[in-house]
Amino acid sequence: MLPVERQAYIRTQIAKKENIKISELSEQLNVSEMTIHRDVKPLIDEGFVVKSFGGISLVGAGPATCIYCRKSLNDKFACQLILENDEVEMACCSHCGLLRFDQIRAEVKQVICYDFFRQTTLNAKNAYFVVNTSIDLGCCQPQLITFEREKHAHQFVTGFGGEVKSFSEALEKIIKTMK
Repeated sequence: MLPVERQAYIRTQIAKKENIKISELSEQLNVSEMTIHRDVKPLIDEGFVVKSFGGISLVGAGPATCIYCRKSLNDKFACQLILENDEVEMACCSHCGLLRFDQIRAEVKQVICYDFFRQTTLNAKNAYFVVNTSIDLGCCQPQLITFEREKHAHQFVTGFGGEVKSFSEALEKIIKTMK
């Protein structure tokens, strides 16, 4: 299939769905994700779509909002829930992501958050969360700040206070606090 044919397919899919993952397009078109990124670039340049967390969104589809609290998403704090049916739900922060996870545990395949220092994605179940810190990041309260490395979480606590928790401990803490 030629790039122009793939772009036409992508236009049709994004017009129907408004949001689509790069990995989903790669699978559907049987090409690499890198090829999809190259195919999507002209669509971004012309203003038809914009890049979003792991995919693309139709311009004019409205700002992406949190599945839990409906605030606008901030890529630096966003939390992604990948469901068993391969749909993706986006939360504005780890606080909302963990609360949403608690609502639909049986449907969730994976939870992905951003490392606060490194700004890389990580599996939330392997992450360390800082709770009850003195710093206010301007998102949902009580906030959870995510770290890939336990050492970084403890260094953060040294400067800004708080407690370091594992995924299950942070989940228990946030549920108890919100009740």
